[in-house]
Amino acid sequence: MAQLTTLRADDLRDLQRRARERYDDFARRGLKLNLTRGKPSSAQLDLCNELLEMPGRRDYMSGAIDCRNYGELQGLPELRALLAPIYDVTPDRMVLGGNTSLGLMHDAVVYALLKGTCDSARPWSKESRIAFICAVPGYDRHFSICNEFGIEMLTVPLHDDGPDMDAVEKLVAADPQIKGMWCVPKYSNPSGAVYSQEKIERLARMPAAAPDFRLFWDNAYAVHHLTPERVRIANIDAACARHGNRNRAFIFGSTSKVTLAGSGFGLFGGSKDNVAWYLKRMEKRTIGGDKINQLRHVRLLQNAAGVDRLMDRHRAIIAPKFAQVRTTFESNLAATSVARWTDPPGGYFITLDVLDGCAKQVVKLAKEAGVELTPAGATHPHGNDPRDSTIRIAPTFPEPTEIAQAAEGVAVCVLLATVEKLLTSK
Repeated sequence: MAQLTTLRADDLRDLQRRARERYDDFARRGLKLNLTRGKPSSAQLDLCNELLEMPGRRDYMSGAIDCRNYGELQGLPELRALLAPIYDVTPDRMVLGGNTSLGLMHDAVVYALLKGTCDSARPWSKESRIAFICAVPGYDRHFSICNEFGIEMLTVPLHDDGPDMDAVEKLVAADPQIKGMWCVPKYSNPSGAVYSQEKIERLARMPAAAPDFRLFWDNAYAVHHLTPERVRIANIDAACARHGNRNRAFIFGSTSKVTLAGSGFGLFGGSKDNVAWYLKRMEKRTIGGDKINQLRHVRLLQNAAGVDRLMDRHRAIIAPKFAQVRTTFESNLAATSVARWTDPPGGYFITLDVLDGCAKQVVKLAKEAGVELTPAGATHPHGNDPRDSTIRIAPTFPEPTEIAQAAEGVAVCVLLATVEKLLTSK
């Protein structure tokens, strides 16, 4: 960003005039574009329309299990066997839940608050305070769960290869009231960071003052690749067991962005003790999940190769959208050095970092010009980005023809907000 910061006030005012003209021209188009949430597009949902006709009036058996009936609290063995390798657990250590992993994460926090974990001396709610570590930028709905239940959030920086482990280890070793940490280990929301093997090992082995400390391992984007390379990460469950912390990881995933976003299912995995603990709590609220939906997913996906084929088709739809955002940002912003953006190898988001103190103004300008963005600050607890610099871009939902326009509008807003910010300091 040094190029603009070294300009004289007269040059900045000239640049402001030109940026304002571009902005006004864009606003006059009267567009209504939305880059707020990481939703699959209609074209992606169409890939799994076969589910709407499955399993059929006579195809309701999974082995000896009548999927129309109650039972099988843990979920269909057939589907658990299909999915378990993706999440690095065995089928007996996986639980299939409702239509989102967010619901399972919410329930795990509530269960721990009310009952404690299998390693807790008492319910978490009986502690004087509870804290979670939150790597930032991060996922706003993780922060919302903590906020809902009065859980203190302690932030650490998230780098391209995972969280700042020096900061994490120092916090966890010193404070027994730190009971959890949110982790999106592959293609992290919103930066696309991928945790390195070294950092996963450190998370698994680090000393924790709380004997019931848990990693809330939200592997939401396990198969959501944006390049031909199918990135693999280290097995957190095996690493925790190897370092004598076999119950440390609560593993979550879902089919929300694999099949039909509102009609998939979430999953919980982990150690034998963690799964037994979760099922004991879960059995009080349900007699069994939607096995018809589980069965039709078995019929559609068939095996691990079937998952890969489906995700390749997703990639063919959304990877060009990510590329278009990058190309537009580069052509409009790279020469001025007023912003940085990530080039994620997978996931659903791009992180756009602008000059400190400008993110809220960029979002405001964009909205007034017809481009809706996630609120500035959503990437940090309580919606408070102390630098006011990070914006989450969600390219998946808009139509391809809309992406270039939306990215152009954002770029123009970045230029205008930056110049105006610099002028106030002259």
